[in-house]
Amino acid sequence: MDFGPNARMRVPKPRIELPPEAEPARDFIEVLVARYEKRIDELEKRVASLTAQVQKLTPRNSSLPPSSEHPHAKPQPPLRPGNKRKQGGQKGHKRHLRALVPSEQCRSVMACYPAGCRRCGGRLRPDATEPKRHQVWDLPPIQPAIDEYQLFRGHCPGCGITTRAELPPGVPGGQCGPRLAAFTGLLMGHFRQSKRRASAFLGDLLNIPCSPAWTVKIQNLVSGAVAAPYEELRSKLTQQKQLYVDESPTKESKQKAWLWVAVAPAFAVFGVFGNRSRESLVSLVGDYSGIILNCDRAKMYLDGKRLQWCWAHLKRDIQNLIDSPNGQVKHLGRDLMREHVRLFKLWNRYKAGKIKWRAFQADAAPIRDSVNGLVLRGSYSGNKQLVGFCDGLLPRKEHLWTSLEVEGVEPTNNTAERALRPAVIYRKLSFGTQSASGSRYLERMLSVSETCRLQNRSAYEYLVEAMQAHFARRTAPSLLTAKSANAYAAA
Repeated sequence: MDFGPNARMRVPKPRIELPPEAEPARDFIEVLVARYEKRIDELEKRVASLTAQVQKLTPRNSSLPPSSEHPHAKPQPPLRPGNKRKQGGQKGHKRHLRALVPSEQCRSVMACYPAGCRRCGGRLRPDATEPKRHQVWDLPPIQPAIDEYQLFRGHCPGCGITTRAELPPGVPGGQCGPRLAAFTGLLMGHFRQSKRRASAFLGDLLNIPCSPAWTVKIQNLVSGAVAAPYEELRSKLTQQKQLYVDESPTKESKQKAWLWVAVAPAFAVFGVFGNRSRESLVSLVGDYSGIILNCDRAKMYLDGKRLQWCWAHLKRDIQNLIDSPNGQVKHLGRDLMREHVRLFKLWNRYKAGKIKWRAFQADAAPIRDSVNGLVLRGSYSGNKQLVGFCDGLLPRKEHLWTSLEVEGVEPTNNTAERALRPAVIYRKLSFGTQSASGSRYLERMLSVSETCRLQNRSAYEYLVEAMQAHFARRTAPSLLTAKSANAYAAA
């Protein structure tokens, strides 16, 4: 008898005396009840098994996002033997201090002299030694810079009409200047603030009266200013030799959408599309027949092109095998993880410059043969879980080893994952966009932000230049600087 926590209590039912003509009905009902009780027991066991499997899924052995796991639930890394260091800076570590700026750059310099001897209180003589310098950083009172343009009228005595003066070239037709537009655009896009919080920030801290509706107008203004540079970035994707591509679900209004990213060596392009299909991929990167794509093992990438499957994704799937209660599955998972560790130790040595490319290829060849053999073993194991996992790898196993054949190709897709992470946080905070124009603003601002990060340049200064050009009716400056052009040409 089952006495577990999920066991159902079966109370014996008293047998009721029935007339002889009702006995066949009693027998039929008892058989039917017994059959359904057996079926219920089977379903309860199945639910318990599936529940146990779901509870074991973590971001380390599945595609669950890291944010789905509570920080306190994450396993702590084991301490090394004898390692009892406390948190914070360790004894003997190099001290880091804020460097003092030259005195002439300070707002004020105040000389402080001691009133008397700290022991007896006696009068002191001036000392010729250099004083100790102490600097205090603060914010000045923030007041907006407001420029007023008075447009006078003139009367023509000949024809009788009046003419009003025009605004000087480069002056916005609205009340938002280029620096305010660039700052507000970054506040909502790069720093992921909502329209209401952005308007509160402008009003409370910068003393600029602002409503949420005005931030929407500024958003559309910034989006239009960077439209041409964004399209230029998209046009350059087809010229790359390698791209890191990833996607994440989002929303546009109440409809499900997908946010895609393609990362080149010195720039990144985001795009919001209605689905996760190959058509969306082509809409973003164009014809990628000559490009090596770093990606996960999703089906929309499998169209005969050259790929490098992400080993970070594969590691999570291998860990899922290790976490299986089945001994055969666990054994193959551990064998694959051992080869995974060997491969990345070798890769890290190559990246650190400790071995040359040819040596890396030669040393990694046995690892490739071992992994391919293990996948083949799992495919013919007869175990349903192993067969399903290995049959997905075996026909296209060459996608695992492009990084061994082409120098410079990373074995993971972490570059795209890192680029996409701010956008994922943005989605969690804002629940997506509310319109097509909001999606265009998001993809353009994310592209500007990530491209400037890759090029180690200020996104704010670039947006200021873009807004100044927009107000002067010129095309915004290109995001493909000479530095970035040289970077992707050499890649």
